[in-house]
Amino acid sequence: MIKASNKPEEYPALLDIWEASVRATHDFLTEEKILEIKQIIKEGKAFSHVDLYSFMDMEGTRLGFLGLSKDKIEMLFIHPDFRGMGVGQRLTEFAIYEKQIRKVDVNEQNEQAVGFYKKMGFSVLKKKPLDAQGNPFPILEMGLEKDS
Repeated sequence: MIKASNKPEEYPALLDIWEASVRATHDFLTEEKILEIKQIIKEGKAFSHVDLYSFMDMEGTRLGFLGLSKDKIEMLFIHPDFRGMGVGQRLTEFAIYEKQIRKVDVNEQNEQAVGFYKKMGFSVLKKKPLDAQGNPFPILEMGLEKDS
């Protein structure tokens, strides 16, 4: 089940999933960089700037979440214990078909995510050499074909 998750009291659970997911998939980040980004998320109130949706199982366990801006997937994180179970696919399909999202930015070094989005029908439109914080982590701007 996908449910809106925009209440501040949900943010700690989302941050826990974010951290577990990043540690499992972003092997290009150092421990210091993970903690730095985590602090930026907290201080910058990153969750309050997007529409958040959680994927919950039948028992009410949050398995992953999605953050959307007006036209882009801004965040998609699945707890590592639940990867490979279709959670990311269901959240992405929700973004595409229910919210008409057509774009996503992905760390080029996160090969799993790049492969996932390509499988979901996204293609690389542009490459930026730096991430939003100016770090040397290349970002791929990806988009869906108009007829998808």
